[in-house]
Amino acid sequence: MTGATLTIRPIEESLSLKARIYASLKQAITEMNIYADNAELRLDERELSQRFGISRTPLREALAQLDQEGLVRIVPRRGIYIVRKTKAEILDMITVWAALESMSARLATKEASDEEIAALHDLVDQFSQDDMARRMGEYSDANIKFHQAIIALGKCPLIAEITKGLFIHVRAIRQRTIFEQDRARRSIVDHKEIIAALSARDTERAERLVREHTLKLREHVDRHVDLA
Repeated sequence: MTGATLTIRPIEESLSLKARIYASLKQAITEMNIYADNAELRLDERELSQRFGISRTPLREALAQLDQEGLVRIVPRRGIYIVRKTKAEILDMITVWAALESMSARLATKEASDEEIAALHDLVDQFSQDDMARRMGEYSDANIKFHQAIIALGKCPLIAEITKGLFIHVRAIRQRTIFEQDRARRSIVDHKEIIAALSARDTERAERLVREHTLKLREHVDRHVDLA
């Protein structure tokens, strides 16, 4: 399983150092597969300061902000941990995402241009059933971008803002489960049907297909995923 550790890039000192550390660390957590069985959830302050190439004071300030947002948990005398949601919380998040993304699809049939909808093909058509086994990593990334694109096509800033708060956990659970139970192959079929409905401006079908597609993820998590 890949993506289960933080990928940290050194940053340079600046007047907005705390903000840059916060943004970099948040991005690293977002890109990490935090629900992998071998995910390294404990953060070492000394190691982070060395990997970032900065002192501990601004790092602690950035971590405190992430703690306030619920992305990490600072436990006195024990350490700092990336937060994972419970299975019940994940199921609720997927349910909310299904509602919001399906509404975005509905809006997209009215608001998105033909060119914007057609651009979805770039995230789907390059993959085939035959080469899926060797391109799983690429497809996992494209799959996540596809769902982000549907949200963007709806052109509703509030939906985009709300889903941003769900994204880290929904992305990570998609990343973990896309390899299971032949979900990748079946998702390609679903994505092509969604694009066809959007292109045809079939509002009801587009909304239903997107909702059902995400609820399949919920069902899979409910039946097959064990989250401690």
